[in-house]
Amino acid sequence: MTESETFAERLKKATWSDHEEAENTAYLDALMSGRVSREGYGEMVAQHYFAYVALEEAGRALTGDPVAGPFVSPELERVPSLEADLEELYGKDWRDRITPSKSTSTYVARINQIADWPGGFIAHHYTRYLGDLSGGQVIRKVAERTYGFDGSAGARFYDFTGIPDLKAFKESYRDRLNALDLDEVQARRVIAETVLAYQLNTEVLVEIGKRLPDYLVA
Repeated sequence: MTESETFAERLKKATWSDHEEAENTAYLDALMSGRVSREGYGEMVAQHYFAYVALEEAGRALTGDPVAGPFVSPELERVPSLEADLEELYGKDWRDRITPSKSTSTYVARINQIADWPGGFIAHHYTRYLGDLSGGQVIRKVAERTYGFDGSAGARFYDFTGIPDLKAFKESYRDRLNALDLDEVQARRVIAETVLAYQLNTEVLVEIGKRLPDYLVA
């Protein structure tokens, strides 16, 4: 760490290799090249759903917390959009047709485990939502093009209509990170949890990728 390095910069630097690892999984590589079937795309959406239910339940419980509260933004919440996407992808009985994978169950268990630790919540919040606002926007365009979604549902998960300026919002988010009153021990702990969050996310994609032969289209 340099004297002028901000906490947001430390987080980005500490997780960069994990970020690249997630982007380079076989599943995401195939998805981004338009080679994953609609069913295979639906599997990723389904696994996201279980994680966001846990994350957003934790967020609601921490709304009044002086540390985590500033990060709980209603316009970020993804569960209603995921539910609409899952109905589009699986039908009205989607709840009966999806189950969490082993890696997703591990991921959800970790979110639940740190739910009363504001720093841990921020670590997982940062990992998911900053990714959705950045690389997730590229995935949205690919999904709309590949599966012919018209914007009403299917890739609504990536549509942040409540945030008119994504770049400005991300800058504000980083300002909130930099405003955290953390000593060095606390900062290192949050960074370590963020690294773990990236790894757990990657494991979910790797597990989906094990079924990639079933999901590839010509």
